[in-house]
Amino acid sequence: MCGIYGYTGYRNAVKIAIEGLKKLEYRGYDSAGIAVLEDGTITFAKQRGKVAELEAVSNTLSNDARVAIAHTRWATHGKPSEINAHPHLDTGNTLALVHNGIIENHNELRSMLQQKGVKFVSDTDTEVVAHLVSHFYSGNLLEAIRESLKLLRGAFSIALIHRDMPGQIVAFAHQAPLAVGLGKDEAFVSSDPNIFSPYTREVLYIGNGEIVVAHKDKIELFNANLERIDRKLETLTSISSDVSKGDFAHYTLKEIFEQPTSLLAAINGHFINEYGTANFQGLTLSSSDLLSVQRILILACGTSWHAGFLATYLLEDLARIPTQVEISSEYRYKNPVVVPGTLVIAISQSGETADTIAAVRELKAKGAWILAICNVESSTLTREADNTLYLHAGPEIGVCSTKAFTSQFVVLALFALQMARMRHLSKIEGQEFLNAINALPNQVAKVLDIAPGIAQLAKKYAHFDNFFFLGRRYMYPTAMEGALKLKEISYINANAYAAGEMKHGPIALISDNCPTVAFCANKQTYEKFISNLMEVKARSGPILAIAEEGCEGLEGIADDVIIVPKTLDELAAIPSSVAAQLFAYYIALCRGADIDQPRNLAKSVTVE
Repeated sequence: MCGIYGYTGYRNAVKIAIEGLKKLEYRGYDSAGIAVLEDGTITFAKQRGKVAELEAVSNTLSNDARVAIAHTRWATHGKPSEINAHPHLDTGNTLALVHNGIIENHNELRSMLQQKGVKFVSDTDTEVVAHLVSHFYSGNLLEAIRESLKLLRGAFSIALIHRDMPGQIVAFAHQAPLAVGLGKDEAFVSSDPNIFSPYTREVLYIGNGEIVVAHKDKIELFNANLERIDRKLETLTSISSDVSKGDFAHYTLKEIFEQPTSLLAAINGHFINEYGTANFQGLTLSSSDLLSVQRILILACGTSWHAGFLATYLLEDLARIPTQVEISSEYRYKNPVVVPGTLVIAISQSGETADTIAAVRELKAKGAWILAICNVESSTLTREADNTLYLHAGPEIGVCSTKAFTSQFVVLALFALQMARMRHLSKIEGQEFLNAINALPNQVAKVLDIAPGIAQLAKKYAHFDNFFFLGRRYMYPTAMEGALKLKEISYINANAYAAGEMKHGPIALISDNCPTVAFCANKQTYEKFISNLMEVKARSGPILAIAEEGCEGLEGIADDVIIVPKTLDELAAIPSSVAAQLFAYYIALCRGADIDQPRNLAKSVTVE
């Protein structure tokens, strides 16, 4: 979940590295550091906190340095501190390295090195690698790395500089993303190749056990046996662009308000209204292949898992295909039975979610066909999958996902429509469903119009420290997503339940100090849900309802109501979720939380 950036070339290496770190800060912002190599000497600067804190002290480094490695950290081993910040050096300051991932056997290696007289200064697993490589070094750095790789266990990517290799960055990886870009008289190393795309679009992805030596004018690639590999550079298809908050106070609010546009981007070009069906041109499966699908397995984490959970209802309701959603971090340790006719859908906004990628690799080894749903081109998941449906939502900078979530669900809804039309759904039914999908951008715009009213309600509820989020059927995953938003950016304990489950224990916690956010926009279960809310009201629990236009029966039950546009049950999660996003945002604003970069979180979860 950390971000690695390296540069060698003709520019000011410190300036370029700091610029790269700012764009990588979504991967972690506990601490940051930079090391440069000049005239055979390594100098460095490290700082607890965000990249801006590092930038303020980076003037201690030479502006003439032309080689640098840099790092922004999400702490795994060792608390956030200047000592634990990367880069880490060996005892003689002969090398410095930065690391993303986890060294699983670091304690064992630390003990071995301590017995040889090595003294450690940090609590990190990363420092172990610095001393290990130094231990094996006897004039040939690649040999030292090869010997180190034999001992290292875990998922990791590492970039280092060595005083005996001026002008060069050496990088290696195992089951963690790392890419090298080659420009004109300059080279880059990064956890995210889109970060260096303003300078070059020619990229090499480092595979498991591979070692790269990046010079300013060439890239050398070796396998684990130090045999040269001749691999052509790939061309990035997407170009990173600088993103500003514009007139918005936070990226998160900006991205909430971008959803009418992002939904249009997810929808446009993916349907044929004349036939009442969806159409994904990038999908290489034939009609007979799609018709042969007997079961769908969805893999995801966090917000993407909520989108997948919603899709299970939709794919079974609309397409009548048995569908299962699994949390990737749990599924990867199962011994799954992949029956013939199973289609796997893997969902990740970043395309770098470690658990989802690991689960995908396990399933591919069992012969499964993988369809990815992703927002980032050239990401690891998109390269591993057989096909990818892109969200085209644009950059999402805020750590809590907003527009990516609604785009994921719309793409899944269109896919469900395509599968349904190939089976039993009539053209007229398909056109009605498409009409409802096409109405969503305008409906979301109407929810955004009532943002000032939601902000006022947030002030009323911001002092509570515990919430219940309730829903039934499609509104149950919607409630889970709403609760997650509140937890992520407001640091409030919010628990989501299927409303019918409240009687089985959780209702014991209802009191006048624990409000319930009730997601009412499911017509099929509306009357049952009202009864559940009456049970909450009878125990003095305050209720904030998110309900559709024209709803009845909430009078005297809900203390406050947010009205959202009416749509099909299958799609009601979209306007309801946008209302919940605004509610979470304004509560976080009232409580003074760091909304775009919440504590302890990172945008891209690249470690287990």
